[in-house]
Amino acid sequence: MERAVRAAEQALIEFEIAVETFRVEVENFSRLHHQKLGPMYTRLDELDALIAEAKASRSGDPEDLRRAREARSLVMPMPGVDELFHDWLGSDGISDDASAMLTDRPVRPPERVRPAEEVRRLYRELVRQAHPDLAQEEGERERRDAFIARVNAAYGRGDEGLLRELAEEWAAGPAPEAAVPGESDELYARLEWLARRKELLSLVAKELEDSAIGSMLRMAPEDPDRLLEEIAEQLLAQVSEREAELAAELAAE
Repeated sequence: MERAVRAAEQALIEFEIAVETFRVEVENFSRLHHQKLGPMYTRLDELDALIAEAKASRSGDPEDLRRAREARSLVMPMPGVDELFHDWLGSDGISDDASAMLTDRPVRPPERVRPAEEVRRLYRELVRQAHPDLAQEEGERERRDAFIARVNAAYGRGDEGLLRELAEEWAAGPAPEAAVPGESDELYARLEWLARRKELLSLVAKELEDSAIGSMLRMAPEDPDRLLEEIAEQLLAQVSEREAELAAELAAE
């Protein structure tokens, strides 16, 4: 029974690592998509509005005028409250990036969708060593929870240097207490808790996979950064087409 519990704990940790790494990729893809491609989408909206306005000006047709108004209304709409506070507040309070801006610390947005292989290796090793589920006492679990939160934040930013510092910090900290064999009822209860935790993580994983960004990532599981480049190339081509169309409309006036 004890071996079954230990095996279930390790399996759950590996599953949590997989879910967290995918969550980071989904979040990074979303942020980089907004940072890199947002201006292109804005330019396309502006060109569509200018083309529609040029057509309406030339024809004077009420339907063309209506289309022009609709196209212009899509350009830089007033952001809602959720957009204004996007990535600032979460279930754990103010985000690391928001805190950095408020305290004048530099904000380090992700450079890639998927962190470098060495960053991923360091992250996996730290989680395997310091995971809260390996704790036997509540105080030790809280210490591990706080530490893993810092590890997750460093991994999300792809910060290899900070992960190495955290690895040194963990190695220098108090050695984890040896697991104390429990009674059969306690072991059964532990197995049931691990099973429930796995079910909850499975729901989180499915939600990530079914999201719009998750679906896009599944199109390029080996190289999600290349997918961003391909989308950018497509948008640039669309911008060129719209600019040519606008030039033709203006020349026809």
